[in-house]
Amino acid sequence: MQDATLYIVAGEASGDVLGARLMQALRTHRPGLRFAGIGGVRMTEQGLDSLFPMRDLAVMGLAEVLPRLRSLSRRLDQAVGAITTSRPDLVITIDSPGFTLRLLRRIAPLGIPRVHYVAPQVWAWREHRVREFPGLWERLLCLLPFEPAFFGRHGLEARFVGHPVLQSGADRGDAARFRQRHGIAADAPVLMLMPGSRRSEAPRLLPVFGRTLALLARDMPGLVPVVAASPVVAEQVLRAARRWPLRPVLVTDLDDKHDAFAASGAALTKSGTSTLELALAGVPMAVTYRVNPLTAAIARRLIRVPHVAMVNLLAGRALVPELLQQDCRPDLLASVVRRLLGDPATAQAQRDGFDAVMAGLRAPSGNPAEAAAREVLDLLDTLPPRPHTA
Repeated sequence: MQDATLYIVAGEASGDVLGARLMQALRTHRPGLRFAGIGGVRMTEQGLDSLFPMRDLAVMGLAEVLPRLRSLSRRLDQAVGAITTSRPDLVITIDSPGFTLRLLRRIAPLGIPRVHYVAPQVWAWREHRVREFPGLWERLLCLLPFEPAFFGRHGLEARFVGHPVLQSGADRGDAARFRQRHGIAADAPVLMLMPGSRRSEAPRLLPVFGRTLALLARDMPGLVPVVAASPVVAEQVLRAARRWPLRPVLVTDLDDKHDAFAASGAALTKSGTSTLELALAGVPMAVTYRVNPLTAAIARRLIRVPHVAMVNLLAGRALVPELLQQDCRPDLLASVVRRLLGDPATAQAQRDGFDAVMAGLRAPSGNPAEAAAREVLDLLDTLPPRPHTA
């Protein structure tokens, strides 16, 4: 189908980036494709008119979701209604399983083919949920090389398309440009801080980062902290940083963030894709995270993997330190930062491990967005022409 309409749904910043790259790759092969759906700034730049602001869906954690259940339910009804009315040729949902899997189930009676991009990480916890997946999609696209085998053991076909971090540009930053732009001395140590992109998660890490800097400032007075923040949490960062002993450089621009990676000698980051970005850039790190105690208590009972950090899972070992919940403490974080900045052997050991991790994330052919686009187009080409309902 050369002029098909694809309905694409992303629920958070990382999904918005994936959606935008996928739209661009699809248009390269089929310029006549039309897009509708839900997305953020990146997908809007590719021509999407979002049904409602994507930020309405960006929430994480059981305790954080509960107060917003009614609002999320209304948005789900709205998305189902839009798809029912417009009858697109294909629906593509990206990550955000709390919302997207419900959407896929609700639209199943419509008979519209569905692709889910970014496999639900049920291999990490709540593996029993795999039983709920048959019939939710016609094609499942995976970012991690071990996922097709996992889903295959449960009778579900899944296809590995490579990890999009390889397209992020995180390894192409310019350290000298960053230092010059922000007036940082050539020999000043730079510490990257990544508190998360959601309004529900950043406030839990920012105070800990501030107290960590207070400890580091005593014996590292030349240290320059840099906070990478999405526009969603930038104001939260600015408010928190007013009380910090060292004034941070706030980075919200993607290219500036990648330049900051190149200039950084170490990083403290939340768990998630940010660990892979830093690994691609070769930045030694420690992973830290703090969530609502109720969410943490439930997670501890359900998690079935030995590591939380994605870079550790892919390495198959504790390549980087994980300081989570009760270990998310200023004294422990400061100690790790001192070691990463002061011991070249420790830093290099991480970098060596990062190279092997990145090699395993490459797409079968081409880049990840192109691989995902090929899967979408392959499915689209198997569909018979279908009448549209206005």
